[in-house]
Amino acid sequence: MAVAAYTVLYDDQCPLCTFQMKVLTWLDWLNVVRLMPLSNSEAAQIAPQLTRDDLLEAIHCVTPERRVYRGARCIRFVGMRMPLLVPLALVLWIPGVIWIAEKIYAWVSRNRHLLSRLFGCKEACAVMPARKREKDLV
Repeated sequence: MAVAAYTVLYDDQCPLCTFQMKVLTWLDWLNVVRLMPLSNSEAAQIAPQLTRDDLLEAIHCVTPERRVYRGARCIRFVGMRMPLLVPLALVLWIPGVIWIAEKIYAWVSRNRHLLSRLFGCKEACAVMPARKREKDLV
């Protein structure tokens, strides 16, 4: 199994975020990302330039060079590395689309706990298992 080159930091106290990370484990056929919940003590060390509030506002992908992609740009960056997400990532490269995606992402992020309750993410998370991967710190 290949070692993940990129670390995705996410809020493991949010059912919507946790559900999305479970889905991501199934889409990551090439094992390019390592998922790390914010509750893990190593999360703050991976991106020391980010505050706790920054980390709670959006998912972040940190590259081995310590470059950080946030929110919709994180989705675009990670999507270009996963075959099933490439079409979505390509759409996010159309001029102007990333700006709109960031606005939508910010709204979803601000309302994620309410959306989790509305869509029953906690129940869905209980039903959908994450794909077992050694490198994830779930």
